[in-house]
Amino acid sequence: MKYIASIISVVLFGAFSITGCSGGKNKAASATDNDTIAATPRMQLIERLGKVRDAGKFAFGHHDDTAYGHTWRGEEGRSDVKEVTGDYPAIMNWDLGLVEWGTEKQLDGVPFELIHNEALKQNERGGINTFSWHPRNPATKGDSWDTTGGNVVKEAVTEGTALNDTVKVWIGRAADFIGSIKDADGNRVPVIFRPWHEHTGSWFWWGGDNTDTESYKKLWHMTRRIFDDKGIDNVVWAYSPDKVSSVEQYMERYPGDEYVDIMGADVYCFEGDGALDEYASRVKSTLSAAVSQAEARGKLAAFTETGLESITVPAWYTDVLMPLVKEFPVVYVSVWRNADNIPRHFYVPYPGHPAEESFKAFYNDSTTLFAKDISKIK
Repeated sequence: MKYIASIISVVLFGAFSITGCSGGKNKAASATDNDTIAATPRMQLIERLGKVRDAGKFAFGHHDDTAYGHTWRGEEGRSDVKEVTGDYPAIMNWDLGLVEWGTEKQLDGVPFELIHNEALKQNERGGINTFSWHPRNPATKGDSWDTTGGNVVKEAVTEGTALNDTVKVWIGRAADFIGSIKDADGNRVPVIFRPWHEHTGSWFWWGGDNTDTESYKKLWHMTRRIFDDKGIDNVVWAYSPDKVSSVEQYMERYPGDEYVDIMGADVYCFEGDGALDEYASRVKSTLSAAVSQAEARGKLAAFTETGLESITVPAWYTDVLMPLVKEFPVVYVSVWRNADNIPRHFYVPYPGHPAEESFKAFYNDSTTLFAKDISKIK
């Protein structure tokens, strides 16, 4: 199966050059192939994100935005972001955890049918959808944070093993779900998919000390191969390490240019107002690596996950996050969820929260894009 390689010119220079790899040998695609590839949902979204970057703006995202909020769940049309700003976020992130088990609901209790329908609504309003995935540990059946069972990734990518068979099925189910998201005309909706994220840390069974570099890369390759073999052409692929201190650390487990479209970064501010300088330092080292490698490789860069839990610093959006994002040309920044069942677990302010005014100012800044504005960028 041919893999679509780096899109250098579409992102940087307004044209593009595509190569394929099959059997380890590259060959140039024909003009007809290029026309076909350019028409795919994936390429259309890449081009659209390139326009966001070229305009000197960035899109704002929120996880599970319309599925639930700080004090509600499953109420049609509701959004904590919208109730503060009057607008939906430009980007909504959803998680596929438990799709691998074929359950009706994902790991935070959101029905997959609702995710499917809300992703379509977000697309219809001109917004963009992204997907993360917290799959269960295939060796122990524990959750993503269960790091027991040895080098699970190595066994999972080894042909002929039971875990290899299991994980292939799991990846196939994720591919089927993403491929099923189609508009009223039957066209697949383009999405950003961010598998095997935060691998620089050791809290997930696929990350850090729980596996080796080569096995991790093979897991990415296997994932992409299964999606491609199923003809899934609506995925923009995002690589997102957690905080790093160097370019070398950021790139250590990079699967290759032909597998990645977005160079992402996940950096959180968990320590509150007592560690804002440390947070800024982590963001700068990680985003500088992401942006420099994106520019060198003809990719897009994004701040794929961040946030301050409970937003204990009222001016966090304007005084902490905004200056950091403006320092780096990222196409989007996304914060985590507002849980309805964990009172302190929220990352955007709800009406009446002390950070409400800062978030409104963030919304009104000329560089931020929410749903109404990004819908105009085609």
